[in-house]
Amino acid sequence: MRRVVRGFWGPRPESVEALTGRWSTTLARLAGLLPDAGGSDQPTWRTVPVTGSGRTLQPGDDAALTEALRTAQAADDWSAANGTSLRVLLAGPVPGWKVEVAGLAGGRPEFLLQSLVVTVVAPDGARLPDAELLAAVAESWQPDHGDATDRAVSAALKKEAGFKVGTPSVGWAGFLSPGRADRLPDGSDGRELPGVGVLLDIAPPGDDTAPVVRAYEALRDAGALDPLPQPMDRPVL
Repeated sequence: MRRVVRGFWGPRPESVEALTGRWSTTLARLAGLLPDAGGSDQPTWRTVPVTGSGRTLQPGDDAALTEALRTAQAADDWSAANGTSLRVLLAGPVPGWKVEVAGLAGGRPEFLLQSLVVTVVAPDGARLPDAELLAAVAESWQPDHGDATDRAVSAALKKEAGFKVGTPSVGWAGFLSPGRADRLPDGSDGRELPGVGVLLDIAPPGDDTAPVVRAYEALRDAGALDPLPQPMDRPVL
């Protein structure tokens, strides 16, 4: 079983210290929500750099996170403009599990969305807290929009609703920043994340993707899933 939990936003320049705080919060929240993956709620993580060896990240070791981010910046001449790219894997996962976190953040690109993407592979039958995982991403990064999705949802949205990759979407769960939440259709049921936006728990994961397709079409038609205007000049709609 595979699930992808994502947040996307526009240009938002941030210092390495600010990014460290966001990354630290993210990894701590994920560890607490996925204790079965690492065998505890205090697992270690490991960076996966483009070149060279990775760095082990102990729980709460913000200094190592900062150094990993600085190393990533130094390895990418475009990081100041496009953002700092970092990829982290759960170290020593329980058999059948894999957790990967990949982020591109802190930059000011006009045409490239910033992002935080969590990919979870779990044994069949495992119960994943999709909405809470998305809430963790939203509260850690304050994105413009986000979703908790899988291949079945993506395929259904493309086939049945004309979804195009790279545009805002929803999945089994969805997230909308405040400006997008203001466009929610009447009668929409969401959970407010104070100061962050609205979390939509759309449907339980399974074979029936129809509720997700209907929600996507309603949100799209209401303007809640309009893309950020390009060239982008702000992080959220």
